[in-house]
Amino acid sequence: MLRAYTTIMTTLDRLYKKGLLSRTKDGLAWVYVPTKTREAFERAQADHLAARMLRDHGEIGLTAFVDAAADDAVLDRLERLIKEKLKAKRSQ
Repeated sequence: MLRAYTTIMTTLDRLYKKGLLSRTKDGLAWVYVPTKTREAFERAQADHLAARMLRDHGEIGLTAFVDAAADDAVLDRLERLIKEKLKAKRSQ
């Protein structure tokens, strides 16, 4: 399916205004570049989602998150991350 040029430009402009893209002029055209790496973008989205889940749902959200990590290896990794976070907070 082909997209109209104006649709693409509107989308790029909106992403630029949200700070997700930067742009520079190249002759008559704009050249758009992401402002974050994919990893940094995904991390920011995950952080936002986790904080929102805990804020909006509290204990239920926390329990749902742990239940979703049903694999033993994931639960072990979660336990290590919690211990590291507690150690870092206590050493501040």
